[in-house]
Amino acid sequence: MLYQLLRAILFQLDDETSHHLGMNGIKWAHKLKLLSLIYPPQAATPVEVMGLTFPNKVGMAAGLDKNGDYLPALSALGFGFVEIGTVTPRPQPGNPKPRLFRLQEANAIINRMGFNNLGVDHLLEQVKSAQVDALVGINIGKNIDTPVENALDDYLIGLEKVYQQADYVTINISSPNTPGLRKLQFGDSLKALLGGLKEKQTALHQQTNRYVPMAVKVAPDLELAEVQELAETFAEFEIDGVIATNTTMARDKVTGLPHAEEAGGLSGEPVFEQSTEVVRQFKQALPEHMPIIAAGGIMSGQDAMAKLAAGASLVQIYSGFIYEGPELIADIINAIEQNN
Repeated sequence: MLYQLLRAILFQLDDETSHHLGMNGIKWAHKLKLLSLIYPPQAATPVEVMGLTFPNKVGMAAGLDKNGDYLPALSALGFGFVEIGTVTPRPQPGNPKPRLFRLQEANAIINRMGFNNLGVDHLLEQVKSAQVDALVGINIGKNIDTPVENALDDYLIGLEKVYQQADYVTINISSPNTPGLRKLQFGDSLKALLGGLKEKQTALHQQTNRYVPMAVKVAPDLELAEVQELAETFAEFEIDGVIATNTTMARDKVTGLPHAEEAGGLSGEPVFEQSTEVVRQFKQALPEHMPIIAAGGIMSGQDAMAKLAAGASLVQIYSGFIYEGPELIADIINAIEQNN
């Protein structure tokens, strides 16, 4: 109820302004030790995924906290894991504003942020100083001015820099808002990228005596044959997990709504069915041991259970958190615990 009141106020403001105000409000509520009183974390059964012990199956998807500035507060809300980023080797401002649009009638968001972030060094400072119970995933990407053919260089910088601070690393090759990025999902480009990253991961494992899993985040706009091809490549390069999915370019579920034709990726309720089907297809195509983290349109505990039933081991929320608030975390955890 409290969040619904605050949301009504925040949604009167510019979309990006309300985002920053809301996140800073959560941050200050945590500093004042009010957050756990208002939203006490729910008891949950830990789960082993990618060789890691997750306190629960509910995570925050990348994009909400691009720089790691809100890690302690998000952890205090009861997330089992928080994925921060996408972060690039060098700071970049992202695309021109406006670049974030709420489609309230559809419980949806369109964004074309463009990997706006303060750079990997800033993010690492936040992670090093954060006191958190949640596991921390770090989502890495390339700078917009790095040619796609040189993308591996940026991903290698990102992987090497975040390796010691991350519980797992996500390779983002599926954002629609960096020109040419989704080309890296296919064929020789994907094999060259994953080959270079696995070689670096192996070297870092030997240097640090610590193995940090790598997951790849994929788009929902995939044909079945493309899912099969991706699954075969992920198996070939022994990727540790798949995150399905990123935002969609499709607009069929929001046709005619204000902002529906804005460029960018669509997230929220309209992507739920499409994303869940991609999870189901990957579950059938991937090796049995390779886990899937499901993201895309989870607005309730029932939605999360559908993702798990489709084959996911963990779930992530983003737009659902914006529309439903921290209560959604407890709703999902309780739904999972009741079905254990």
